[in-house]
Amino acid sequence: MKAYLYLEDGTVFTGESIGSTRESISEVVFNTSMTGYLEVLTDPSYAGQAVTMTYPLIGNYGVTDDAESGRSYVGGYIVRELARVPSNFRCKGNLNDFLVEQDIPGIQGIDTRGLTKKLRDQGTMNGMISTTKYDDLGPILEKIKAYEVGDVVSQVTCKERKHLPGKGKKVVLLDLGAKRHIGESLNERGCDVTIVPASTTADEIIAMDPDGIMLSNGPGDPKTCTDIIKEIKKLYQTDIPIFAICLGHQLMALANGIDTKKLKYGHRGGNHPVKDAMTGRVYISSQNHGYVVDTDGLDPRVATPSFTNVNDGTNEGLMYTGKNIYTVQFHPEACPGPQDSAFLFDRFISMMEGGL
Repeated sequence: MKAYLYLEDGTVFTGESIGSTRESISEVVFNTSMTGYLEVLTDPSYAGQAVTMTYPLIGNYGVTDDAESGRSYVGGYIVRELARVPSNFRCKGNLNDFLVEQDIPGIQGIDTRGLTKKLRDQGTMNGMISTTKYDDLGPILEKIKAYEVGDVVSQVTCKERKHLPGKGKKVVLLDLGAKRHIGESLNERGCDVTIVPASTTADEIIAMDPDGIMLSNGPGDPKTCTDIIKEIKKLYQTDIPIFAICLGHQLMALANGIDTKKLKYGHRGGNHPVKDAMTGRVYISSQNHGYVVDTDGLDPRVATPSFTNVNDGTNEGLMYTGKNIYTVQFHPEACPGPQDSAFLFDRFISMMEGGL
């Protein structure tokens, strides 16, 4: 069956339908990872987005037990070629069946390199995947242009508390769209982890008497999370050590009067170099975000940059002055991606123990 990708600028890509055949409008983004497509598909940070994979063959090792959440939240999936016959000793099914099961519409057989170059040149734009060929694009383009990702944190956060028992430090993980391996990375280091919904108030978290608080990754524009930002400001005013990543990093910045801005096409992939301001060492990181903290005019009495993106110079981390709080824009738990920066979880534990 033919499928079509309609972009808001009027460009139309024609290919073959994969996954669900429902029509879907999303923000179209691209990911440069060569592996880890299942982790990408199940990362809640992609809620409201159609993901274009730049690597030409996707699905060759099938579906494994590497999901980062219980379901997929992506709005669409775009690949050059979908492997129909996977081969791997861990394989439990093929990717197309997964897309159908998760009701994710997709398209294959289009020029994903050309699409990626367009997004890099013109910036991220909205698009619609459909099996219907529209001759009159006027009304369709109006619908596509009007689409907004909106409040997606409430859609992806857990509905009730979850507990990962451990004998070490007690950590409360605020789930803004957390990947599974974030809580597990702490739990594997002995931490007793309680995962709480994004609507949990600061007072409720403080009443749990944690040794530390972690703010997770998540989807959407951080500025739409106004209620969460107010609660994070209250957490900032305590002396509880806090470690935040991705969306959590952005929300902590907004809670302290530091602005955020949207990138032209974002950072999504497992090969982004970040430089540690303390040591000068460069780490290769896994990233998935469309917004960054704007550190122009950053008051050093509030925070100082701790990591910088080597490619474009954008901020990748902050240390908060006079506080046991540090935040990073990238994913130290990786999955997929290199685990160069997993040591940041150890740094967080050291902070809870009275160290850095």
